[in-house]
Amino acid sequence: MPVTTVILPPALRERTANQARLNVEGTTIREVIEELERLFPGIRFNICYETGELRPYVNIFLEKDNIRYLRGLDTPVHEGARIRILPSVAGG
Repeated sequence: MPVTTVILPPALRERTANQARLNVEGTTIREVIEELERLFPGIRFNICYETGELRPYVNIFLEKDNIRYLRGLDTPVHEGARIRILPSVAGG
């Protein structure tokens, strides 16, 4: 199974004992999130709704591409990929 590097924003690091980068297995973004949840119970709530869909204020990038413009949570990942989870920034 491919191992990817997940880069977390400061807001999620409190759930991972302040780890900013994690090596996680998974063949899709969805599987990577499931593995994050297995390792750090409760973290998925900050990323996805209870239905499993990505929360609108969370962006996930596979390398430089936003997964919303790829195959969403079913976007395949490859060995050594970098996944960055970012909260949306709003202002006014």
